[in-house]
Amino acid sequence: MNKYLFTSESVCEGHPDKICDQISDVILDEVLKQDKNGRVACETLTTRGLIFVAGEITTTGYVDIPEVARNLLKEVGYTEPSYGFHYESVGIITSIQEQAPEIAIGVDKGGAGDQGMMFGYATDETPELMPLPIILSHKLVMRLAEIRKKKIVNYLRPDGKSQVTVLYEDGKPVSVENVVISAQHNPDVSLNKIREDMIEYVINYVIPKELQSKNMKIFINPTGSFIIGGPVADTGVTGRKIIVDTYGGFGKHGGGCFSGKDPTKVDRSGSYMARYLAKNIIASGIAKKCEIQIAYVIGQAEPVSLMVNTYGTGIIPDNQIEKIIKENFDLSPRGIIKKLDLLRPIYKKTACYGHFGRNDDDFTWEKIDSKEIFIKNIK
Repeated sequence: MNKYLFTSESVCEGHPDKICDQISDVILDEVLKQDKNGRVACETLTTRGLIFVAGEITTTGYVDIPEVARNLLKEVGYTEPSYGFHYESVGIITSIQEQAPEIAIGVDKGGAGDQGMMFGYATDETPELMPLPIILSHKLVMRLAEIRKKKIVNYLRPDGKSQVTVLYEDGKPVSVENVVISAQHNPDVSLNKIREDMIEYVINYVIPKELQSKNMKIFINPTGSFIIGGPVADTGVTGRKIIVDTYGGFGKHGGGCFSGKDPTKVDRSGSYMARYLAKNIIASGIAKKCEIQIAYVIGQAEPVSLMVNTYGTGIIPDNQIEKIIKENFDLSPRGIIKKLDLLRPIYKKTACYGHFGRNDDDFTWEKIDSKEIFIKNIK
C-alpha cells in the first residue's frame, strides 16, 4: 500500500496578500459594471499605513479607487484603530495608465492578452471534485471569518491562516493528520481560551469526526500569540497566493495569477476553462483525476497546445479526450468568455477562499453542464 501525506493551506480575507487580491478584483468589478469592454490589469501592494495601486486600465467608465479600497477594508474588518491599520486613515496611492496599444491590437481582434500556459485540475475525492486538503483549508478560514463577523467569538481580528495535512493511501484520502489555525486576536485573551474556541467552533465544526485521525495534531497560533497582523506585520501583494487560489499544490500551475485581470487575460479565463473541462470530465465518470493544460501566444485566438492527463484513471485514452474537447469547445479567449459569461462584475468574491470548488451560480466554470458531451463520445 502506497501511503503519503499531503498538505495545503488557505488564508483569511484580512491577510495582506488577500487584501491586495480583493482590491484588485473590486476595481475590475467596478470597471465591468460600467464598461464590459474595459481592460484591466491591476496590481495592489499594501504595507503599514499604505496601499499602492498600479496597473493598466482602459475604460470609458470611472473608478474612485481610494473609495472602493476603503470600502473593501471596512467590509473585511479593518475598522478599529487599535489594529494599526484602519480603513479611514490608510494612505492610498495610485499609478494607472492605459493598456499598451500593441497588446490592445491583438486583444481587439480576439487574440490572447499574453502568452503562457494554464492548468485545470479535478478529482473525484470530494463532492466539489477538488483535493480534500485545500477544500478543508478553505472551509476552516471561512468559518474563522464567520465566527468573527457574527461575534460568536468576540476577540478575533481580520488576519489568519489555516493548514491541513491529509493521509493518502493508494491515492485516496483517508484521514486528517494535522491542522493548523493561526488566528489574529485581541491582546486580552489567553492562548488556552483561543485553543478551546478554535477547536470547538472551527476545527470540529468543519472537519468531520470520521476524518479526524486518532492522533490528529492540532496547532493553534504556534508562536504563542498573534496580536499584530495584517499589513502592519506583513507586506501584501496581488497574486502571491496562487496555490491557495487553485488546488493547494495538487496538479501544476502556469504561474500567472487571476486577480485584477479582466477575462481577455488568459491567465484567468484559460485557467477557468481548463478547470471547467477537467471538472466535466470527472463528472462524466470517464476518469477519476484529470489535469488539463492549455497554452496561448499573445495576439492569437487559438491555443497552441492542449494536453489532457488522467493519470492512468481514464476509461478512454487521453488523446481521445483531447479530440473530444477540440471538436466541441471553443478555446479562443472570446469563446471562453462567451461560454462562461465572464464579462460580469463577479470577481471580488473569487479573490478569497479559492477560485474553484465553490457552490455559487456566478462561478460558471464550476458547472457540470457539459458532462454529456464526454459521455456520448465514449465508444
